[in-house]
This record gives sequence, C-alpha cells and structure tokens, in this order.
Amino acid sequence: MHAAAADDEGTPVSVKIRERVRAAGQRFNANDNIAEFIQPGELERLLDEVEGKMQAVLDSLVIDTARDHNTERTARRVAKMYLNEVFHGRYTPAPTITEFPNAEHLNELMIVGPITVRSACSHHLCPIIGKLWIGVMPNEHTNVIGLSKYARLAEWIMGRPQIQEEAVVQLADLIQHKTKPDGLALVMQASHFCMAWRGVKDMDSRMMNSVMRGVFLKDANLRREFLSLIPREA
Repeated sequence: MHAAAADDEGTPVSVKIRERVRAAGQRFNANDNIAEFIQPGELERLLDEVEGKMQAVLDSLVIDTARDHNTERTARRVAKMYLNEVFHGRYTPAPTITEFPNAEHLNELMIVGPITVRSACSHHLCPIIGKLWIGVMPNEHTNVIGLSKYARLAEWIMGRPQIQEEAVVQLADLIQHKTKPDGLALVMQASHFCMAWRGVKDMDSRMMNSVMRGVFLKDANLRREFLSLIPREA
C-alpha cells in the first residue's frame, strides 16, 4: 500500500493526466481542451514540471541561467506563460456563458467584431495575431448571449496551439452549439509569425479564412451583405 503510494507520488503529473485522457478514449491534440482530466492542485504541479523541462531546454541551448540575470527566472516565466496565458484554453473549462431566450424574436443580421485573437501555431509555437468577425442570423429559438461573450469564447478556443483553419471551425461549432442560429458566419484574418519571424520572413502576409453555416451558405445575398460590412484593411 505504502509502496504503491510512493510510486504514485513519483509519477510526473503529466503522465497521470495523459493516462486519464487515454483511459477515457479521448485525444489530447494541441488544440484540444483537457480540463476535465485535471484534478485540483495538479495545474500547480504541472507548472513545476514544465519549468523543470524548460530549464533543461535552456541548459541544452548552452545558456548560463545561473549567472545570467536576464534568464535566471526564464524557465518559470515561460512555464507560467504557456499554462496560465498562451495555452490556458487547453487546461481551463469553457467560460460560463449566460444564455437568454430570444424574447423579441430578433431575426436580423448581427455582426460582432473585430475581435482581437491571439494564439500560437502548432508547428513552431510562434504567435498568430489577428482579427475575427462573427455574423449571426438568429431565429425565435436562438439563444441570445452578450456581445462580450463571443470574445470570451474566441479567447478560449484560440488559447491553444492552433492551426487557423481548424480554430475557426472549432469556434463555429461552439457558437452553433451555444446559440443555435439559422445562420452563422465567421471570418478571421491573421498574421503568422512562423512566416514573419522565421522561414521566408515575410512581414506583410496575412491569412484570411471563413466558415459559413446555415442560411449564409444557402443565401448568396446574405453572404455578400455580411462580407460587405466587414471593414477592409489597407
């Protein structure tokens, strides 16, 4: 009994979380949320584990963190950045969203944006920073949520290592599930630092992609109206 407890105590918390995910038959890709498999107190232990492994990366890069005052606490800072900020959408539950019935039977096009989005690409963990526009065509059964809640949902989805094409689909699925509108349209435009900071080092390229659901797919005029109302950057 005591030996088993000692063995368990020596198991890295990342291994325990991974085993729970696998036992549930779920995946843990970079852009998946695994909050339901993390027990109270484990995020703090995971932070310590990531710090230790980040320190090993710095050591392998031959950076003297013991004598360099600039990097002395870098391993801890990077671990906190990843777990608590940049990738928080993997480790925290979805934000609480209060939904209200469409009491006034609103059925006109509503556009939210631009919402600033920040993420990191799954390939190089370089920043993805851009803007998002959301178009909603409600019906009498659509759940109404506050405008700021769209930004919270976007932040939660984007707070993971992402591929832009997959991120927009994930967010569309989430909003569709929450609000059940007749139509949903998303357009995202972003700069990818894996192109600007490395590789071809092109500072001016942007990627723009969209997801159209429901009446936005069927009604070309509605689709054009939505796209025409999105400001075009110079």
